[in-house]
Amino acid sequence: MMTTFFNNFVGSPKNDALSGLTVALALVPEAVAFAFVAGVDPLVGLYGAFIMCLITSLFGGRPGMISGATGAMAVVMVHLIQKGNMVGSEMGLDHLGLSWLLIALLIVGGIQIIAGVFKLGKFVRLIPHPVMMGFVNGLAIVIFLSQLSMFTRVIDGQKQWIHGAELLTMGALVSATMLMMWLLPKLTTAIPAALTAIIVLTAVTIGAGLDVSTVGSFIREGGGEGLKGGLPTLQTDLFSVLHTLEGHWGLLIGTACLLAAVGLIESLMTLNLVDDLTETRGSGNRECIAQGGANILNGLFGGMGGCAMIGQSIINVKSGGRGRLSGVVAATCLLSFILFAAPLIEQVPIAALVGVMFMVVIGTFAWSSFRIIRKIPTSDAIVLVAVSGITIWQDLAIAVFVGVIMSALKFAWENAIRIRARKRFKEDGTKVYEIWGPLFFGSVQTFATKFEVKSDPQKVEIDFIESRVSDHSGIEAIKRIIEKYLEAGKEVTLTHLSPECRAILTKANPRFNIYIESSVEDPRYHVVTDLLDVEIS
Repeated sequence: MMTTFFNNFVGSPKNDALSGLTVALALVPEAVAFAFVAGVDPLVGLYGAFIMCLITSLFGGRPGMISGATGAMAVVMVHLIQKGNMVGSEMGLDHLGLSWLLIALLIVGGIQIIAGVFKLGKFVRLIPHPVMMGFVNGLAIVIFLSQLSMFTRVIDGQKQWIHGAELLTMGALVSATMLMMWLLPKLTTAIPAALTAIIVLTAVTIGAGLDVSTVGSFIREGGGEGLKGGLPTLQTDLFSVLHTLEGHWGLLIGTACLLAAVGLIESLMTLNLVDDLTETRGSGNRECIAQGGANILNGLFGGMGGCAMIGQSIINVKSGGRGRLSGVVAATCLLSFILFAAPLIEQVPIAALVGVMFMVVIGTFAWSSFRIIRKIPTSDAIVLVAVSGITIWQDLAIAVFVGVIMSALKFAWENAIRIRARKRFKEDGTKVYEIWGPLFFGSVQTFATKFEVKSDPQKVEIDFIESRVSDHSGIEAIKRIIEKYLEAGKEVTLTHLSPECRAILTKANPRFNIYIESSVEDPRYHVVTDLLDVEIS
C-alpha cells in the first residue's frame, strides 16, 4: 500500500519537479490576466491559483492535473464583483465586490463537495466522443485567441497592436520558443523542453538588453503594482459584510451555482482529457470534493477561486509530470515567486510563455477531426462543429450542455424509429404482436400506431421479449393499449415483460396483473429476465 501511495504521489521525482516549475512559470501570466478579467487585484488571482493547485494536487482525483484561476470562471464573476463594488461605493466600503466573491466561493465549494459526495462526477463518462472532440478543438482555439492579447501594449490608456520592430522581435522570440520545444525532445528528454525554452529566452533577452514585454510590464500595464506579496491571510472580517447583501442574495447564489457548474464541467472534462493522454483513469467524484475544498479555502483566504486548467495540465503531462508532486511543486514555486523571486520572474519575456502556449494549442487540437469528419455520421459532425463554435462564442459549459443535449436528442430519435411490431397468428386464432426495439418517451407514439384494435380478433397477445420498457412513458403507453382493448371488449395478454416493468405496471393499477403472463415456456424468457435483473442490480 505504501508503495502504491508513493508511486501515486511521485511518478518520477525529477520529472515532476521540473515540470512543476515549468507549470508555475506558465501560471503567473494566466492568473494575472484572469484577475484583470474578473476585476480584482492580480495577487488575488495568484493566491487563487496557489490554493487551487496545492489542494487539488494533494487530494484531487487525477495526479498530474493542474488547477488554478481560469478564464471560464473569471467571466462569470465579473457581474457579481461589479455589482458589489457599486453597492460598496454607495456605502463607503472598498473592495466589496471581492468580499461578495469570497462569500460566493464558500457556496461554490459546498455545492461541488455535495456533487462529489453524491457521486455526480461519474456522469462525465456519459459525454459523447463528438462532444469531447469539439470541446477540445474549441478550447484550443480559445487558448490561441487568448494569447493574441499578448501582442498588444497599453498606449495612452488604450490597448493597441504592436507593430514594426517590436512585432518582429516578439514573433522571433515566440518562434524560437516553439522551435526549441519541437527540437529538444528529439535530442533529450532529461529536462522539459518548455522549461528550457523559457530559461534560454529569458537569459537572451536580459543579456541582449532587448526591450520586450515581460511578466512585470504585463502586470503594470494592467494596473497592478507587481508580483511581490505576502502569504494569503484568513479573511476574518468576511462575514461582517453580510448585511450588504440584502436584496442581492439571489445574484450571489445564482452566480455561485453557475460558478460551481462551470468549475466542475471544466475540471471533469480536463480529467477525461488527461486520462486519455496518460492512458490511466482518475476519480471524478474525488476531484469534485477536492475542487470544492479548494474553493472554500479560497473564500476563506482571499483567492479568486478556479478549477482545472487544460493548458497547464497538458504542459505538465507533456513535460513528464505524472505524479501529485508535480502539482505540489507548481503551487510551491508559485508562492515562492510571490514571496521571494518576484524581481526575477518579472523579467521572464511574455513571448516565451506565448510560445509555450502556442505549442499547447498545437498539441491540444484534434487534427484528426479534419480527416474523420467526412467519415462519421452527419449528426456527429454537426455536434462536433457546434460544440467547437459554442466553446469559442460562449463558453465551454454551455457548449458541453448543448452538445450533450444534441447527442441525446439524436440518440432518442434513432431509437424512437426502431420500434417494430411483427404480427402473427397462433393456431387458436390469437393475434400476436412481437414488439422489437426500446419502448420509451420517444417511441410511444409509433408504438401506439402498430395496433389494430378494432379489426383484431377476440384474443390478442403482446410479446415484449425483444423489447425493453425504459421509462414511465413506456408504462403509460402499455396501459393505454390495454385500456383500448378492454373498452373494445377483447382479451389482451402481455408476455415477457421484465420484472421491474411488471412491478411498476401493477403498482400503477393492480388489476393489470391479470393481463400479464409471467410463466411462459420459452428458454429465452428466463435468460432475458435474468440479464435484466443483473442490469437493475
